[in-house]
Amino acid sequence: MEKSSFASASSGELAAASVSGLGRPVRVIPLRHPLEADVRGPSSSTSPLWWWAAMESARGMGPREWMDAALPCLAWMRRYRWKEDFQADLAAGITVGVMLVPQAMSYAKLAGLHPIYGLYTGFVPLFVYAIFGSSRQLAVGPVALVSLLVSNVLGGIVNSSSELYTELAILLAFMVGILECLMGLLRLGWLIRFISHSVISGFTTASAIVIGLSQIKYFLGYSVTRSSKIVPLIESIIAGIDQFSWPPFVMGSVFLAILLIMKKLGKKYKKLRFLRASGPLTAVVLGTLFVKVFHPPAISVVGEIPQGLPIFSIPRGFEHLMSLMPTAVLITGVAILESVGIAKALAAKNGYELDSNKELFGLGIANICGSFFSAYPSTGSFSRSAVNHESGAKTGLSGIIMGIIIGSALLFMTPLFTDIPQCALAAIVISAVTGLVDYEEAIFLWGIDKKDFFLWAMTFVTTLIFGIEIGVLVGVGFSLAFVIHESANPHIGTTVYRNMLQYPEAYTYNGIVVVRIDAPIYFANISYIKDRLREYELKLPNSNRGPDVGRVYFVILEMSPVTYIDSSAVQALKDLHQEYRARDIQIAIANPNRQVHLLLSAAGIIDMIGAGLCFVRVHDAVQVCLQHVQSASSNSIKLSPQGSGNLVESPKPQQRYGFPRNMWKAQHGNGNSGDEAQSLLRQNLV
Repeated sequence: MEKSSFASASSGELAAASVSGLGRPVRVIPLRHPLEADVRGPSSSTSPLWWWAAMESARGMGPREWMDAALPCLAWMRRYRWKEDFQADLAAGITVGVMLVPQAMSYAKLAGLHPIYGLYTGFVPLFVYAIFGSSRQLAVGPVALVSLLVSNVLGGIVNSSSELYTELAILLAFMVGILECLMGLLRLGWLIRFISHSVISGFTTASAIVIGLSQIKYFLGYSVTRSSKIVPLIESIIAGIDQFSWPPFVMGSVFLAILLIMKKLGKKYKKLRFLRASGPLTAVVLGTLFVKVFHPPAISVVGEIPQGLPIFSIPRGFEHLMSLMPTAVLITGVAILESVGIAKALAAKNGYELDSNKELFGLGIANICGSFFSAYPSTGSFSRSAVNHESGAKTGLSGIIMGIIIGSALLFMTPLFTDIPQCALAAIVISAVTGLVDYEEAIFLWGIDKKDFFLWAMTFVTTLIFGIEIGVLVGVGFSLAFVIHESANPHIGTTVYRNMLQYPEAYTYNGIVVVRIDAPIYFANISYIKDRLREYELKLPNSNRGPDVGRVYFVILEMSPVTYIDSSAVQALKDLHQEYRARDIQIAIANPNRQVHLLLSAAGIIDMIGAGLCFVRVHDAVQVCLQHVQSASSNSIKLSPQGSGNLVESPKPQQRYGFPRNMWKAQHGNGNSGDEAQSLLRQNLV
């Protein structure tokens, strides 16, 4: 992907040539070798660019910069406004902390562990992440999907009632932390881009169904086989139906209905937002009161929970290291997909930058430290992070307050947890994973991209039938196959808007960024593209034409080289449009091919952006955007004739081709010959 400028050279560099048979002068811009550009770079062409950039950055860092890199919390501590920020952080921390206490115990049960280990996992990692984590709104701790992965792998090694089971779960946290730190330090977070969004959606949907079925045993009143495959689960449920008990089923169903209603109301009405966070606590309190008052014999309860904070201990069971490695890698992948994805989205919404590699390192340190205090693998929670953001969290102090609440619960409240019904905790888990069932994504994919729907369906079915590991392998395998197919069929396009690094003397204009994407846009590169677009917005170039308008008004996406765009990119473009619109920045699209144009139209991107900002040529897009920038500026923009003879005045109506009708005309002729259509597209470009 290249950031471009209008590459009209100065008059001294324009050669006059005579075209054979025409006898008229032609303005020519000489093609330059990239190494001739006056750009600072590594002395050896074989040096990795990212490594050189990291070394150059490290050389210029002083003690304060090194401290900021090691402790991201210093960035918000220096600017902390106690009057404005503390009240918001306190409210958010209390809200999410109250939500986390019952959720942590529920997820520990899902992982096959005693509920106390859920509270341990929500204690130390919160404090460590608040110091080393980059996100100011991400809520870390136990989550449903990681808990299922822990249960799935450890259940095949040892019985869940043995002490070794708990030791291996803690060891898994240590291993995941080491992997996350290594990936962060080696800047390997980009590897996860090769997992398509449709694969992730299919995988999480299938996992949510498996999680729900695994918790149904607390509703039914009898034991169900522990498995990550749907067939053994259903067979076990049917086989034990003669042991069905009505009391836990009725109680669990009532709690589940209460949780879903409170969750729905909290999402729908801003004034009732507190209901979403207080749902789990409500179920636990009501269930505990019912058990204490009526003592129903058919309702199983949590039982005794140890009181006090976790003590320091070194993880054990290293002889099982190799058997745990595949699951540690899978959990690390989930952490990157879920935590880093959520963290970057929250950072964009709250107006600060986030380095995904630093974020990985922060998560890794949190898991390593947690493993020394009896925690199993933790990561960022989508639901709790959303509640934290909606509750107004400003900094990582909200996470510290959550940790204080968990610590208080461990010190003073564990005797009250003895009579919590198991079906209430199961209802909390099922309520949480209903949000992971993404059937709407499947319907959306069917309508716009059959290949992505195939990926979704294949991952969904294989995860349900053959288990989590096989499902992920199949989904990733097909994703890579599509990557190879799309990369092996590139499109070759041309434009006179050139890379500013190669043509540093080219004319640039304030308020507009032109970005050419020289590849298909799909799940493997969309994260990189979004990062670069945000970078271009934040780091404005020193433009040499037009008044200084102070910021970017338009981002023009030049899409002629883009041969393909998938559903992940469609969703990313929608998110990007929403982020830009919040900052009064408009996206314009130039010259997509017919396939890309049809997909963007079917997905609603064209309607969202507006047909008036979709163009056949980059040149037309620049002219229209310049007019808008000019009207937004107190000074008029007077363009030099040397920049382009056609930029001095507005293009005539017949020269600006509408979209999409005139794009079809240019591509298919509509009365013009192929040469005439090409002439329409090329005129005024040089």
